[in-house]
Amino acid sequence: MNVPMTKDEVRIGYAVPLLGAAVTAIGALGTIALADSATEADGLASFDPELTREVVGIRTAPLTELARALTFIGDVPVLVVLTLVAAALAYRWTKSWRSAALLLFAMAGSAALTFGLKAVVERQRPGITYVLGAVDNGFAFPSGHTLNSTVFLGMLAGLLWVRSPFATARVVVAVTAALLSFGIGLSRLYLGYHWATDVLAGWTIAVTWLALVGTAARLLKWLPRAPLTE
Repeated sequence: MNVPMTKDEVRIGYAVPLLGAAVTAIGALGTIALADSATEADGLASFDPELTREVVGIRTAPLTELARALTFIGDVPVLVVLTLVAAALAYRWTKSWRSAALLLFAMAGSAALTFGLKAVVERQRPGITYVLGAVDNGFAFPSGHTLNSTVFLGMLAGLLWVRSPFATARVVVAVTAALLSFGIGLSRLYLGYHWATDVLAGWTIAVTWLALVGTAARLLKWLPRAPLTE
C-alpha cells in the first residue's frame, strides 16, 4: 500500500532533482576548467609541482604504510570485487534488482569517464623520482583511484541512506565514505602517482556523476524515499 507523502516530503521531492541538476551542471563546468588547467599547465595546475615537492617532504614510514593501504582500496581489481559483492548483497537485502543495477551502472560509467578523460587530456604523471611503488605509465588526469573509489563509496552511502531507518547510522556511513574518499585521493598525491589537480578532478567528476545518477534514479522512482526520522 502506498503511503501518502507529507508536505515536507513533497517539497523534498521537488528540491532533490533541482539540486542534483545544479550540482551536475556546476560539476561539469568545474571538470572542464580543471581539464583546461591541466592541459595548459596554468591556473590551479601551475601549483602542482610545488605541492608535490611539499608532500614529498613530509613522507614518513607510518604515513607511507597508511597511504599504501588506502590506495589499495582504489585499485581496479579490488573495486571490481567490492562492487560485485556489494551488488549481490544489495539484491539480497532489497529483493530487487534496481539497487544492484544502479551500483553496477554507476561504476561502469565511472570507469568509462576515467578512461575517456585520460585519453582526451593525455596528461603526464609526476616524474618517477616522486613515485613510491611500481611505475605507472598511464595518463594522470583524472585520478582513476580517486574517481572510481569515490563513486563506489558514494553509491554505497546513498543506497544505505535511503534504506536505513536510523538517522545516526546514515550520518556515520556518509561521513565514513567521505573520509575514505578523501584519504584515497590524498594517498595518490602522497605516493607520487598524481598531481593535486588530478585528484581534485577525480573528486569533482565523481560528485558530478553521482549527482546525475542519483537524480535520474529519483526521477525514475528506482529508490524509496529516505526516512525523515529514526
